[in-house]
Amino acid sequence: MSIPYYHTIGKEIQAFEHAYTCKIPFLLKGPTGTGKSRFIERMAYVLNTKLITISCHEETSSTDLIGRFIIKGAETIWLDGPLTTAVKEGSILYLDEIAEARPDVIVAIHSLTDHRRELFIDKLGQTIKAHKDFMLVASFNPGYQRGFKELKPSTRQRFVAFSFAYPAAKVEVEILESETQIDVSIAKKLVNIGTKIRNLTELGLTETVSTRLLVDAAKLIHTGLPKRLAVHVAVIEPLTDDLEVIQALKDLSDLMI
Repeated sequence: MSIPYYHTIGKEIQAFEHAYTCKIPFLLKGPTGTGKSRFIERMAYVLNTKLITISCHEETSSTDLIGRFIIKGAETIWLDGPLTTAVKEGSILYLDEIAEARPDVIVAIHSLTDHRRELFIDKLGQTIKAHKDFMLVASFNPGYQRGFKELKPSTRQRFVAFSFAYPAAKVEVEILESETQIDVSIAKKLVNIGTKIRNLTELGLTETVSTRLLVDAAKLIHTGLPKRLAVHVAVIEPLTDDLEVIQALKDLSDLMI
C-alpha cells in the first residue's frame, strides 16, 4: 500500500504524534471534505499501526462497537465488535462523525477516554484493559445542523482537539494537482469556483463546497468529461436539491469555467 496523500495545513501532525505517544484521545473538528479522514489514514500509515474506521450514523449503537452474541450452528458465540478488537489489538479506532451516533456510544467509550483506559462489556460481565498501543480518534463537524448534533462539553473535554478548515487557495490547487494530475489552470478555476460558493452564505446551504468535491470534479475532467458538466454533477448537485439554487450555482460556475 502506498502512503496516503495528505497536505499539511498546520501543526496537526506534530500535535497528533505527541497525542499518540501519550495515547490521549484525539478529536478532529471541521467541515466535511477537509481531509480529516485522509489525515488519520496518513498518520496510521506513518506510525505503522492498524486503523479501524467506523462511519457513525443515527443507528450506530454501543452493541455495534462492542460486540454481540450470534448463533453459529447449534452454538451461541460471542463476536467482538470493532471497538473491542481495537482495544485488544492496540489499533487506532476512528469514530467518523461521532456526534451522529446514539448516546450509548458515548457512554461506552467514557472509560476509554480517561485514566482508566478500559472497556466494560456488560453482556459478558468483563472489563478489558486497553492494549498499550490502543488510541481513540473521533471526528466531529461542529457546523452541521448547529444545535441538533452537538457534542456535550463533558465529552469534548475527554479529547485533545485540532480544527480542520478548507485549505488556502494555493494549497487547494496543489491538492487537486497531486490527487488528479489535472492541469494547473483548470485546478485554479475549480478552486475559484469553490471559494466563490463558500462565500455565498445567503444561499443557506447546509454544507458548502468541500475539497473532496473539487477533487471529484477534477478527476472527471481529467478523464475527459466536459468541464462544465463535471462541475455540475460533482460540485453543484451534491450541495442542494433546491432547483433555483442549483440553477443559480450552475450559471455562476459556467461563467467561471
